[in-house]
Formats: sequence, C-alpha cells, structure tokens
Amino acid sequence: MAMVQMVARLGETMDRIATGSGRGRRLILGIRNPGPESFYPMEAFLVSTGIVALAEIGDKTQLLAFLLAAKFRKPLPITLAILAATLFNHAFAAAIGTWLTSMLGPETLRWVLGISFIVMAGWILIPDKMDEDDARLAKFGVFLTTFIAFFLAEMGDKTQIATVALAARFDSFLWVVAGTTFGMMLANTPAVYLGDRIAGKMPVKLVHRIAAAIFAVLGVATLLGAGARFGF
Repeated sequence: MAMVQMVARLGETMDRIATGSGRGRRLILGIRNPGPESFYPMEAFLVSTGIVALAEIGDKTQLLAFLLAAKFRKPLPITLAILAATLFNHAFAAAIGTWLTSMLGPETLRWVLGISFIVMAGWILIPDKMDEDDARLAKFGVFLTTFIAFFLAEMGDKTQIATVALAARFDSFLWVVAGTTFGMMLANTPAVYLGDRIAGKMPVKLVHRIAAAIFAVLGVATLLGAGARFGF
C-alpha cells in the first residue's frame, strides 16, 4: 500500500511539473495521472495515421511514387527518400500547426479548425493530377531526385494542410508528425514496390469518400465543442 501511495504521489508531482511548463509540453511528454487522457498521444498518432493514409490514396504524391518507381526501378532508395522528404515536410507543417495553437485563442482556434476540416472533406473528393515536371529531375540521382520531387509535390498538398490542422487540433508535434509520416509510408510503400500491379485495383473514390467523411466528422465535432477534452 505504501508503494502504491508513493507512486501516486510521484505521478501527481510529475503532472504538476509538466502542467506548470505549459499545455504543449504536457501533451507532448504525456506525463499525467491515469485516466482517459492518458491515451491522448496514441489517439493523436492513430487519427493522424488513418486520415493521411486514406487521403494519400490517389493523391498526386502517390502518383509520383508510382512514376518514380517505374522510372528508376530502385525501390529502396525511393522509399527512403520519400520517408526523408515526408519527415521534413510534415515537421514544418506540424510546427505551423502548434504555433497556431499558441497564437490563437481557444474559441477562434475551434472555428478555424472546424471550418478547415470541413473544407478538407470537400477538397479530398476532387481528383488529383500529377505535374510531370515533378519527375524531371533524374540528373540528381535516384535518392535526391525522389526527395526533391516528393518534397516539392507535397508543398500545399492535401496531406500537408491536413498535418497543419491535425497538429493544431491535437497540439502534439511529435505524435502528429509520427502519425502523418507513417500514414504516408503506408500508402506509398506499396506503390513503390508493387507499382502497376495495384495501381488499377484500388477503390480510390471509395477511399476518398471515407477520408472525406472522417474530415467532416472531425470538423463538425470541433465546431460543436467536442474537442474540449483536448484543451479547446
């Protein structure tokens, strides 16, 4: 019993220390007393992974992955370059999202995020096309060509904007970047390794409708104040 009480006191002490350091630090470290919010980091990770993986199906960056795989036929360096480009790009996007959380008041942030998610729900239903100029960088070699092309193609893309919104929604830089990056790799690694064998077999429209529905639910829930458990 004494051991249990000591552990409980230690947990409360760590919670006060983390709380005193600011909401963002507390959420990133995940040091809190046991309860529903203890699962917060994993929830941010899973939601980010699922949304981005679905949004990436049929997106121009996935089409670019198909094209680069067919052009170079070197899946490992292409996959590593996609991973590196995604990490850099989504870290930048998530930094903007967490900055917005610190700059905007709770009520303003709630409306901005709610409307953003609903807009994303409509945007994701619009078919995407790849700019072939993104793949005309072969002179730099397989890895660098893929890195540059993928990084540039991701700028302003659906999944990058989604990362900004998710980072602001959850106020968790680390777990959102980890989730969105993992989601991108879930969608693009099969594209690199399997290529044409899966290109025509994916139900792109259905997947996009599911992703749009998730974005819409997030948007409505945020506007209705269901995000209060996350701090706004």
